[in-house]
Amino acid sequence: MSASAGSPDGTLLSLRGVRKAFGDRVVLDGIDLDLTEHQCVVVVGASGSGKSTLLRVVDLLDDVDDGQVLLDGQDVADPWVNADAVRARLAMVFQQYNLFPHLRVLDNVTLALRVVHRRPRREAEEAGTAMLEKVGLAHKARAYPDQLSGGEQQRVAIARALVGDPELLLLDEVTSALDPELVGEVLDLLVALRDEGTTMLVATHEIGFAREVADEVVFLHDGRVHERGTPAQVLGDPRRDRTREFLRRLS
Repeated sequence: MSASAGSPDGTLLSLRGVRKAFGDRVVLDGIDLDLTEHQCVVVVGASGSGKSTLLRVVDLLDDVDDGQVLLDGQDVADPWVNADAVRARLAMVFQQYNLFPHLRVLDNVTLALRVVHRRPRREAEEAGTAMLEKVGLAHKARAYPDQLSGGEQQRVAIARALVGDPELLLLDEVTSALDPELVGEVLDLLVALRDEGTTMLVATHEIGFAREVADEVVFLHDGRVHERGTPAQVLGDPRRDRTREFLRRLS
């Protein structure tokens, strides 16, 4: 991943007092969060806790009502900031794969490189082929999305996100749309990316994955950070009643 200038202590992303409401429903209620380069922070919580909205706020897909979203110390939630320039430094992978069905896999992976980043086709295809090799799908480069399994399509979506060399990878419940037998191949890829030092902010319901890959686990409840710490502490020995209740329901 690209190295950013970062702050002196290595902090890449900081959220300070972030609040977001949709009408009368408060989804994020004063979120504070820090993420350093090469760190993997995993956000867990029940459906409706604000996990997806948190990622969308970081990627500037949703405006904040209050608070700051600091990327390398710059408040990118400021309405005067060039949102497209910020998003060029980030990459987000959604629950649904969002691949273009009429484009072959390699064209899906390289489209943004060619159209947004203005890379020559040959150069973009070399980068795209290398990234497909990385996710184990170089042999599917000429296939169409509907010729792939769900797990393969999600790995293509991750390759598309990574090929632009983002500073931060955002992953929103990327296994939730997969059949159970296909979840493992995507989680294995994310573990490998984490081991390579990819900076990741992940929203997931996969507690086993969070326990294995996270440097820090953040438990959201009703739009607030109720507990945070190492996976061993938050998932193995939670301090808060709501965290224990959430984990009991999952088990």
